[in-house]
Amino acid sequence: MEEASVGIADQVERILSELAEAGSLRAGSLVVFGVSTSEVLGRRIGTAGTEPPAAQIYEGAERVRRRIGIETLWQCCEHLNRALVAERALAEAKGWTVVSAVPVPKAGGSMAAYAYRQLKDPCLVEAVQAHAGVDIGETMIGMHLRPVAVPFRPQIRWIGEARVNAAYTRPKLIGGARAVYELPQQNAPSGTCE
Repeated sequence: MEEASVGIADQVERILSELAEAGSLRAGSLVVFGVSTSEVLGRRIGTAGTEPPAAQIYEGAERVRRRIGIETLWQCCEHLNRALVAERALAEAKGWTVVSAVPVPKAGGSMAAYAYRQLKDPCLVEAVQAHAGVDIGETMIGMHLRPVAVPFRPQIRWIGEARVNAAYTRPKLIGGARAVYELPQQNAPSGTCE
């Protein structure tokens, strides 16, 4: 586990910075967070959620969001069908389906409830296909990632008592054995398509 002297916000910033580099994330890239503050505290998911670790996790993610320009989305718990907290302007620009609920600690989770209150004009959206994601406490974020998810193991593997996993996505490789995925530096590909 990471040294106790490194705060949660600093850990999240380092994890997200590593993920951004590995996944070539840039301004506008969507990153979904799934967080169990109960797991961070060493308790079973959904049993002891609280806002202090949520505030620290949010702060760490915000540092990277401001620096790179990524868009962060915050997954609710299963009581709200894993909907995501987003800025309404982003949801409207992307054409996402907005759903009617306000996350609270017992229905949505402490992390989503905290994030919701930090946004200018928050809403919940039903689903997205994000470019990357960070899962703190094994909350299962895969349903909101684009195909094809590439597992990423950050250097920091624990936030408090919660295991950390992450993933970035890449475009599907199509076409089989004859497909070319990059142009040669000097010549265009030769051959014909029938």
